[in-house]
Amino acid sequence: MIRVKDVTPLEGYSVRLTFTDGTRKDVDLAPYLKGPIFEPLRDPAKFREVSVDPELGTIVWPNGADLCPDVLYHGRSPASLEKPARK
Repeated sequence: MIRVKDVTPLEGYSVRLTFTDGTRKDVDLAPYLKGPIFEPLRDPAKFREVSVDPELGTIVWPNGADLCPDVLYHGRSPASLEKPARK
């Protein structure tokens, strides 16, 4: 399983992520900052408090927000933005 090893906040709501397989990616997290747990992170000072939880292997914030490392690695859309399948 590939997990996040390091995070560096960049301009705006972007971060530079280093994964356990050595891959480095710059990811714009603005689309993920929706909902009650993520809205406070729209404050740039709060957003920059991002860190890596070594147990979870992903990025986290002091307010309890976190993002799935698989979503970050594969560039998937946040679940809240995905459209339901049509029948």
